Amino acid sequence: MQTLEKIHPKLQELKTSLTEINDLESAAALLYWDQATYMPDGGTAARGRQMATLRQIAHTKFTDPAIGQLLEDLRDYEASLPYDSDKASLIRVTRHDYQRAVKIPPSFTAKFSYHSAECYEAWAKARPANNFAAVQPYLEKTLELSREMANFFPGYEHIADPLIEDADYGMKAKSVRALFAQLRAALVPIVDAIASQPLVDASVLHSSFPEAEQIAFSLKVIKQLGYDFQRGRQDKTLHPFMTKFSIGDVRITTRVKENDLNEGLFSTIHETGHALYEQGINREFEATPLATGTSSGVHESQSRLWENFVGRSRNFWQFFYPQLQAVFPSQLGNVSLDKFYRAINKVERSLIRTDADEVTYNLHVMIRFDLELQLLEGSLAVRDLPEAWNERYRSDLGIILPNDTDGVLQDVHWYGGMIGGMFQGYTLGNVMSAQFFAAAVKANPEIPSQIEKGDFNTLHNWLKENIYQHGRKYTAAELIERVTGGVLSIDPFINYIQRKYGELYAL
Repeated sequence: MQTLEKIHPKLQELKTSLTEINDLESAAALLYWDQATYMPDGGTAARGRQMATLRQIAHTKFTDPAIGQLLEDLRDYEASLPYDSDKASLIRVTRHDYQRAVKIPPSFTAKFSYHSAECYEAWAKARPANNFAAVQPYLEKTLELSREMANFFPGYEHIADPLIEDADYGMKAKSVRALFAQLRAALVPIVDAIASQPLVDASVLHSSFPEAEQIAFSLKVIKQLGYDFQRGRQDKTLHPFMTKFSIGDVRITTRVKENDLNEGLFSTIHETGHALYEQGINREFEATPLATGTSSGVHESQSRLWENFVGRSRNFWQFFYPQLQAVFPSQLGNVSLDKFYRAINKVERSLIRTDADEVTYNLHVMIRFDLELQLLEGSLAVRDLPEAWNERYRSDLGIILPNDTDGVLQDVHWYGGMIGGMFQGYTLGNVMSAQFFAAAVKANPEIPSQIEKGDFNTLHNWLKENIYQHGRKYTAAELIERVTGGVLSIDPFINYIQRKYGELYAL
């Protein structure tokens, strides 16, 4: 896109405006990163105001009729270009975002941003205190604002549709429910078959693993995966996330438990998957709407691909396990690779989504998705959410929750964002990750043996070439078709689960 200025002056004018808007949004993102990492408690009220101000200004600038006029003036030019050209894609994606944004008043953007900052801080205190009542009024306000947001887009089939489509374009409550029902029918018998067997001993992961050594090993791993520390860094937070201020500044966060080797290591690999995507975007897309992942589901497909298909594979640990043993000789020196591999892939009906294994993980997501829909529909009140949450865990996973800290308070999403559209992307990502990884291995059969040698370049380069570099040029459906030659399907994921866990549990 370096030559756009010479081709059409109005496109250069549009790009100049988009860069200013992007800079404001990036500044707001930086303030959020600081709030979630280093900001003292005393900064809460001011931080909410600061982020609200920046987001309101950015929204006002983006919804200026002058932007709409530029997009109108560029219609003929766009029509003269190939659909998948960088230039046409920039105009098309910006128009989509503009048409959505003009329906949302700037005052609402500021109001929601300010409320989200307050709600996040209330949650950060309520969670360790096991005090849902303290955050309940904030969550009730979030629900009210989420419904208000949905109603800026009348004509929906389900009130959650506009919120789902914002994260996963082309998906609706009806289509997600249908896919989830299909997936549940395939997964539950596998979960039941594994649950009938003796529980795998994973105690080797729950010794004492000093935080500093865990972090140092994790950083070594993700550098080898391809994370560029010249364009990123890692810090600690309550709930791990990835954030980007530019293609040259893509940051990740993690959390570490000294008595749980799974927590820090796999959350770091997970967030690295998100970051590799953002670092791999075509640098010519910088500061435009093209310069980010195409959807929540596609983004999650990359974090889950690296975390599970790579990070939890036997091939991966053939290379890294001796190195991990050298870091923790007294804890793991006498533990075989087979025992360690079974421990990190232990299947168990458990409390925490982010700690869940590959087989049960999607059941956690389905619970949250269903509860979101009920809250938005009005069939479930926020005050009754803990009871509804606990009941679903009893009925779906056979789990009795000991407290709200590990129940309804465990995920940050509703306390720092909307209620609606927040969770379906995780399961869509799991499904897509299997399709993408299968396509990568089909194109490059040497990938598994390379992983065993600690060589991730072929896989990383294939992902950059086929997914990362395109940013938002393509919708999720278009990208899946380009990469796999088909449509979204649960079959590769179920085949992967049956093969891997069939071997582990002799099913």
